Amino acid sequence: MEELIGNSPEQPADLIKDSNQQDFAKDVMETSMNQPVLVDFWAPWCGPCKQMMPALESAVLAAKGAVKLVKVNIDENQMLASQLRVQSVPTVYAFFQGQPVDGFNGALPPSEIKKFIDTLVAKTGGAKKDPVADALEQAAAVRENQDFMTAMSIYSQILEHFPDNEPALIGMLECQLSSDMAEEAQALFDQLPEELKTKADFSAIIAKLELASQSLDNEEILELRRKIEQDQSDNQTRFDLALALQAEGNHEEAADHLLHIIKTDRSWNEDAARIQLLQFFEAWGMTDPMTVKARNRLSSLLFC
Repeated sequence: MEELIGNSPEQPADLIKDSNQQDFAKDVMETSMNQPVLVDFWAPWCGPCKQMMPALESAVLAAKGAVKLVKVNIDENQMLASQLRVQSVPTVYAFFQGQPVDGFNGALPPSEIKKFIDTLVAKTGGAKKDPVADALEQAAAVRENQDFMTAMSIYSQILEHFPDNEPALIGMLECQLSSDMAEEAQALFDQLPEELKTKADFSAIIAKLELASQSLDNEEILELRRKIEQDQSDNQTRFDLALALQAEGNHEEAADHLLHIIKTDRSWNEDAARIQLLQFFEAWGMTDPMTVKARNRLSSLLFC
């Protein structure tokens, strides 16, 4: 896992560089052990070289790390050009795992350059994945299986290298809340920069943190249930029970109690039950099956 996220995605300065005979082994032979490297042999007096080079650089940048480009001036590296049997310029060789695997002579149009790179990438195993994106995919997959501890471990490693990565922060907070670690989630959220807290992506987290603070122990919940059995019209107790049930993950019964209040006394406490139910929806997610079910029931009560 450390290897996966230990380095950030390639920047343009890393993808394109000039080289010479002294550095060729490191820049091309060693680098090509992990990904394909294009070597552009050119000369300052070569018009076609100057015409093709911008298109070649653009195509390499567009490949987003799938290939690298090394440029070699043959006038300054005549022995290297001779060793590689470069007879004219521009000449482009593609190296992979220390060996030349393809190449072309003469200036190609941008469309042909792109086709050459696409073929090379496919031949050598495909584009290199963004390591952070790959780690986030892994975390999402284990979260789907309710393995929150493994997901938190992955998010923790991402955040160690990229502390402001928003998907990892949201994922970590979601996992903590799903694992009854509300205090830890609140502590992490409190440490976030204010500009992050106000982003729309964190609105559901804020709602969940607020609702998690309403949790009660089993005896307290039993007492609320007893009070409602004795007085079905006690909307405040029913409202408090809905909050406690939601905090412990009993979403359906929590929604049932708020919908009961809306049905029997819609304007109770300045529409508090409906407002609270909407906060539940935000915390659960608008596509959550319970949200969809409760929203349909709410619409039936309000508009029928």
